[in-house]
Order: sequence, then C-alpha cells, then structure tokens
Amino acid sequence: MGKTILIVDDDPAQRRLLQAAVERNGFLTRAAENGAQAVEAVDKHADIDIVLLDLVMPGMTGQEALKEIRMRRGDLPCIVLTASGGIDTVVQAMQAGASDFFVKPASPERIMVSIRNALEMSNLKTEVVRMKKRVAGHLSFDDMVANAPVMAPVVRMGKRAAASNIPVLITGESGVGKELLARAIQGASERAGRPFVTVNCGAIPENLVESILFGHVKGSFTGATDNHAGKFVEAHGGTLFLDEVGELPLDMQVKLLRVLQEGEVDPVGGKRPVKVDVRIISATNKDLAKLVADNAFREDLYYRLNVFPIEAPPLRDRKEDLPSLVQRFVARFNAEEGRNVRGVSAATMQMLMGFDWPGNVRQLENSVFRAVILCEGDTLEPEDFPQISGLKPLMAANDTLPIEVPAPANDHHVTAAHVAFASVVEAAEDAAARPVAVFDGEGHLRQLEQIERDLIELAIDHYAGHMSEVARRLGIGRSTLYRKLREYGLEEKAVGEN
Repeated sequence: MGKTILIVDDDPAQRRLLQAAVERNGFLTRAAENGAQAVEAVDKHADIDIVLLDLVMPGMTGQEALKEIRMRRGDLPCIVLTASGGIDTVVQAMQAGASDFFVKPASPERIMVSIRNALEMSNLKTEVVRMKKRVAGHLSFDDMVANAPVMAPVVRMGKRAAASNIPVLITGESGVGKELLARAIQGASERAGRPFVTVNCGAIPENLVESILFGHVKGSFTGATDNHAGKFVEAHGGTLFLDEVGELPLDMQVKLLRVLQEGEVDPVGGKRPVKVDVRIISATNKDLAKLVADNAFREDLYYRLNVFPIEAPPLRDRKEDLPSLVQRFVARFNAEEGRNVRGVSAATMQMLMGFDWPGNVRQLENSVFRAVILCEGDTLEPEDFPQISGLKPLMAANDTLPIEVPAPANDHHVTAAHVAFASVVEAAEDAAARPVAVFDGEGHLRQLEQIERDLIELAIDHYAGHMSEVARRLGIGRSTLYRKLREYGLEEKAVGEN
C-alpha cells in the first residue's frame, strides 16, 4: 500500500497542484483546508505518513497546527510551506518540529525530494526505536508484521499467553519467526524489560548441554576454570526461550523437567540447588507428539511444555504480509548498511509474491539483505534476487548480464513468469546477434552520434530495458542516459523500466 500524504492549504488551487504532483509519484493523498481540519485528520486517520502544511492560514495557523500535530504524533514528519521565506519563519518552524521547509511555489521535483527524504528519515528513526525495544525486552505485538488473516488468532493467543506465566510451546516450520513471537509475548507481559535469554537446543554439543543450561562451579570438570551461572540463572526474573527443544538429549530432558517442577537448578559440581524464577517459552519445528510416540521425547516433559500451544503459519499462507515484511527489511538494512534503497519495483514484488518461500521469513530476510547490497539503483529489481530457489542462471552471450529464468514445475505448467523471463532472454539474444555498424554503405566511418544512438538502442534491447544496468554497462549516469534517449528519440525504449 502506498504512503499517504496529508496536504493542508487554504488555497484550493494550491491543494490541487500539490495533490497532482504527489499522486503522480504513486502516493495517496488526503486534504484539509485549515489547521483545525489537519489536526482532526491526524487524530482520525492513523495511515497518514507525512503532512504538507501551509503556515499562513485563517483561524488556526500552520505554526499552531504543527505544535498540535507534534503533540499527538511526535513521529509524524511535517513539511511546512509558506509564501514568505524569512529566516525567523524557518527557525520557528524547525523549532516546532518541522522536518523540512520550502517556499511556494515549489517545483514538483523539490517537493518529491523533500517527501522522500522525510520518509527515509522516518523509517530510519522507526528502525532505531525497534532495535532499542528489542534489546530492552519491550518488543510488542504492534512491532510485528501480522496483518494477514491467519495471523489474527496467533496474535490473539499470544496476547492471552502474555497475561500469565503459563508455559508456551510455539510450533511451526523453520524460519517462520517463532523467536519474534516469543519476544512479543514477553514484551506484552509483566516481565517486559527483564532478561530474555535464548538457547538453541540443537546447536549445543551434547556434553555441554547441562553446563550451559544449569551452570557449573569452578573445577567441576576439566576446563571449568571459572564459575558459570547457566542460562536459567541468567534468565532469572525474565524469560528463557528454548528454541528447537525437540533436539534435547533424553537425559537432559529429565533434568529440565525437574527444574520446571521445582523451580531450582543444580549446577554441575554444585553443593546446593539455586532457586530461579523463569518463564519458559519453547519452540520446535518438529512434531513432538510423534517424538513422544517414538520414545525420542519424554511424555511428561511434553505435557509440561505443551500447556499453551501456538502454531505460527508459514509465509506462503500469509502472503498479505509479504510487502510489509519486505519494506521492513529494506528499512532495516538501509539503516544497518548505510544504503539508500527506496523500495521494490512492481515486477519485483510480483515475482516475490509468486514464490513459495520454503525457508519462510528467514529466507525472505536474507534474500532482501543480499538484494539491498546488490542494488545499484533506487529500487530492488528482479535481477537483485538471483538466488531465489527455482531460478536457473542462463548466460545470454559471452560477457553479458546473467539472466535468470524460472524453472517450470512440470512440462504442462508454464506461468506468466516463465513467459516474461523467456521474452527477456529472447530480447538479449536478438541484441547479441545484431552488431553496431561502424562504417556506412560506402565504407566511410559513420558519425559518432549515429554510432552512439545505435549502441544505446542495442544496450537497451540487450539488457531488456533495465536502465540502471544499461547506464552501468555504458559507464554513464542515469540522468545522462535519459538525456541521450530524448536527444535520439529513444524515449519509448525506456517503457520497460520500473
């Protein structure tokens, strides 16, 4: 869903001009005639992402409206507009919390630069806040992307679990986000802000499981040079998340059961047990009931852990959340890696929505991470996701762009994606077979402009209209490339650019 811009101006003509400029760039708009309506709109519509606010209006002025908006939503970027650009006005607006300022009339390009900068800064601030909440143990269900219908019962059950200290067992395929759900349960509980300790039971060497979970005293075994508290003691007062609990050895399952029953741990080599107050949330991608039937998991421990089961659905069943997840990951990796990717193209989103994601959210996260690093333009393109399962690399010609085509599920099922990618390959092969002529029919050198025009046209065909790749291969900037397209009458060639 596109971002929504609230346009506040008492001049109807100015409002229409601003709306047209903003909507042409894919944003949604709302309008208000004065400051009071602007404040009311911010109260009523939570989907507003940016406010374009005129400062000089009858009744409640823009300055007054800005202060009211900031009081209600301090994270909402406000860009102020005015017909007079005095330094005092600028200082007052910035002190009141404006994120940017420009004088009317402003060019559409200037307006869009300001809007995009404000969105990027807002995303960065949101991501920093989310990271701080995660570290502090205050991550909540509001921080989760969970708008798909199948996630509604998951969130509802999670909030119920957060209201007590009942043991929770989160089931689901690998990579669905079980730890994030566990963190949200803690963040919504009375233990918010207290330790959240994660233990991957499948990654601990079998001979170290007891020591890592329950601790040991100095000298209790070879290599025990210091006292070690253990994960249960580390999580005292907070939550212990036992990930992949089905991987625990049977002898450790007995000791874990005793800890859950007695509320105390026996460190290796210790003389007396240590009391612990820990909330247990466990997770597994295995069928524990089947493991119990196969005598691979203790039945009594299973019933102790499976008091409040929650099943996290795979990503293929919650595709409605995929665009928001991608946006969240792009914002995060922009912040972490210092990148400036604005989003994904329509073709890329269609490709991502059509993929099954067997690795679930974790696979999507890693794919977006790689794509953000590979991206050379403003948006993520299909070629930035070369490692998605099911795509085969196909070299169109020597020293050409690797083109990835989807492998059909079977000989009788060819999707629109296969046709689209096949057309890309065909265009690249046609271009590779069509050399640029240097000499004319009489054996004389052609004019440089003629050769350059043909070379640009060939590059566009060869790289299937991906203008960022064309510019990179030709060694020129995108703005220079588009200027030459206009000079040589090749604008229609850029239609395929997303």
